[in-house]
Amino acid sequence: MSSFLLNYQWEAFIVAEILSWISLLAFGLLRYFFQRKATSRLFLVLFVAMTAFQALLAWVVYRETGEISTFTIIITIFVLYACTFGINDFRKLDRWMRMKIGNFRGQDLLTEHDHEAMRKQSNPRYVALKDITITALHVLIFLGVQLYFWSQGPITVAEWGEALGNFSEWFSSGDYEDSPYANETALAISSVWMIVVAIDVIYSASHLFSIGSKK
Repeated sequence: MSSFLLNYQWEAFIVAEILSWISLLAFGLLRYFFQRKATSRLFLVLFVAMTAFQALLAWVVYRETGEISTFTIIITIFVLYACTFGINDFRKLDRWMRMKIGNFRGQDLLTEHDHEAMRKQSNPRYVALKDITITALHVLIFLGVQLYFWSQGPITVAEWGEALGNFSEWFSSGDYEDSPYANETALAISSVWMIVVAIDVIYSASHLFSIGSKK
């Protein structure tokens, strides 16, 4: 099984991602259009299962190859997104489906809380402040975990400054023995997470530029 997943890793990932989106759409249609709530939960479970499968796929590929490949980085980013920002985006998709299906059926399927959330989402300043707050929390959690990882590593606190100065060298080499991390797993997690944090910070910073341009 491991060899099969390794040989068809991209195909397996793409199929899982397609099934994830199909399951979300099926969930909304069954729940709100056909009003079959019990059946719709099965597709929500399928979505969770596909996300778990993607995480398992990344772990299998990493275990078999012993290296952090582009494939494992991409899947890790997708899984982290699904477990963090994806939850909020799913709520938005859920509201959008209820709005469209409700309009089609001549019903208001949205709650007052939904209407209030949609009004807030139409306010650029509210969206920017929310994203920046979440990003700040994300960065703090990332730094906290890095402090823990480094405290378990082979270098002393007094040598952390030097390690930061040599960041580009040990980060690009991908060898944990040249880094302040205690093992390859800690370095792998931190490398992927660092990319996600960088993307998150850049995205949040774009809000500041957009707001500043409108003043």
